[in-house]
Amino acid sequence: MDKNTIIGLVLIGVLLVGFSFLSRPSQEQLEAQQHYYDSIAQVQQREAELQAKQEAALENERLARRDSSSLFHQALHGTDQEVTIENNVASLTLHTKGGVIYQSVLKEYMEQDKQTPLTLVRGGDTEMNFLFYNREEIIETKDYYFTPVQQTDSSVTMRLQADSASYIDFRYTMHPDNYLVDFTIQAVGMDGKLASTNKHVDIEWSERARQIEKGFTYENRLAELTYKIDGEGSDYLSANQDDEEEIPETLNWVAFKNQFFSAVMLSEVGFQKAKLASKLDQKGSGYIKDYSAEMNTAFDPTGAEPTRLYLYLGPNHYKTLTALDKGRDKDWELNRLVYLGWPLFRWINKWIIINLFDWLQGWGLSMGVVLLFLTLIVKAAVFPATWKTYLSSAKMRVLKPKIDEINKKYPKQEDAMKKQQEIMGVYSQYGVSPMGGCLPMLIQFPIFIALFMFIPSAIELRQQSFLWADDLSTYDAIINFPFHIPFMGSHLSLFCLLMTVTNILNAKFMMQQQDTGANPQMAAMKWMQYLMPIMFLFILNDYPSGLNYYYFLSTLISVVTTIILRRMTDEEKLLAQLEAKKKDPKQMRKSGFAARLEAMQKQAEEMQRQRQERERGRGK
Repeated sequence: MDKNTIIGLVLIGVLLVGFSFLSRPSQEQLEAQQHYYDSIAQVQQREAELQAKQEAALENERLARRDSSSLFHQALHGTDQEVTIENNVASLTLHTKGGVIYQSVLKEYMEQDKQTPLTLVRGGDTEMNFLFYNREEIIETKDYYFTPVQQTDSSVTMRLQADSASYIDFRYTMHPDNYLVDFTIQAVGMDGKLASTNKHVDIEWSERARQIEKGFTYENRLAELTYKIDGEGSDYLSANQDDEEEIPETLNWVAFKNQFFSAVMLSEVGFQKAKLASKLDQKGSGYIKDYSAEMNTAFDPTGAEPTRLYLYLGPNHYKTLTALDKGRDKDWELNRLVYLGWPLFRWINKWIIINLFDWLQGWGLSMGVVLLFLTLIVKAAVFPATWKTYLSSAKMRVLKPKIDEINKKYPKQEDAMKKQQEIMGVYSQYGVSPMGGCLPMLIQFPIFIALFMFIPSAIELRQQSFLWADDLSTYDAIINFPFHIPFMGSHLSLFCLLMTVTNILNAKFMMQQQDTGANPQMAAMKWMQYLMPIMFLFILNDYPSGLNYYYFLSTLISVVTTIILRRMTDEEKLLAQLEAKKKDPKQMRKSGFAARLEAMQKQAEEMQRQRQERERGRGK
């Protein structure tokens, strides 16, 4: 940059600074501008107040008209009272205004303070409205006051009275040690007062699902509006963005799901014309999602048949949900609320991992010890595959001097095909397959993924402490940063850090086993082996500490196993065995994979030779 350019830039800078200084508003102008904005705010506030008064006046006018014309005009006024029913595991609070559940408390689960019983559905966060019809009006139950009758400790009937002989009953019944609530709707003496041609009741249900667990990010990831289509599987709205959907098929149930708990509405005959919506809440608001569902189900206005619904307000515990299907003609499959992965992984979790986990838990062990034994058992089960993988690597390592000789023999790039062919020939002579370690690793992969799906969904880990982690179902922060790190968050989890370190050590031992030498492709793979654990540090930092603890244990066991196997392996003896195998004609048959690979290489070499001949011919 020359002197003239520098002078020009300095002059431009001086002009910009001078212009900014001279054009800034005076104090009087600033005060006038602020007065202008304040005036606008006052006008807007006044308009909002007037609009609110107008809406209130219209609502009062609407209710006044209904006082004399409504079928249930006597129920339009009353005192909102609380009615409580309970069993051994839960208590429900209903309000006479609307006649529906206002609050649900689970006695066997605690809030984050570990002292207060957990409130799943909290008053003011949920609304349930039922719409009935006649010629004159739409009857919305949220506007009316119900009368509690036939109340016991675990059941109550909420009655919407038209007159002494005509009413609509909401009947709630809880059963001992059960989170499922029987909920029936039945009209009595309403024949001719409700539209006889309208054979359904519309349902409007919404809930602002609050944040129950410590980790917002991970709970938000598992909080989904889930539903099941009759005769098919379950599906869900997006957990990562606002989503809504209209479902033309019949639904068996709709669930407002948190990470470990759900509020579910079920119907024996199914829900029709469902409109479902899920909206994200902001971190720090105390809430996860805003759920809403509009749908209808069969209703007999004559009262001959009650509408049978069910409400499940409880934990997403696999066997608890599975037990609800016993004795029923149709499986609800509520256990789908516990996400266990794709079909293969779900099968492994359903029949192996969950039963093994429950068996270990039955010994009264802490959850940290249960995960330790679970890891040891899984590692023992896959050890034959681990041994085959190690043995394949060891055979290739002892043959490396012979491979190095071939590399020196063909240093040029154009001889790469010949070099590869000779290398495969050496492996074939000694009965070694370069892919011999891949199949055993693939056998282990489904179990690895199955546990990745199971552990974050296991409610048994919730609020279970181990070592420094006070809750294995969420992250174990040892450092909280005053700033946000992209992808990582604002904390550092110790088990995630330990998992990362052990993975780096494991990568080091694996690369030593393979002994990549100066091969540039293998060198690049080596760096990838070290890079992946660092990536996992960012990816898994917000995941449950129980999952990172499992990965730490699993990788640590792999490292120890590799060290032991390496020390137990006599490489000179192994090479002697391979030499003996080479001399035995019966053992010199190529493996299927090696034979196919060699045939492909010969074919590629022939094609390359023909192409070179054609190019030479064109050159002439």
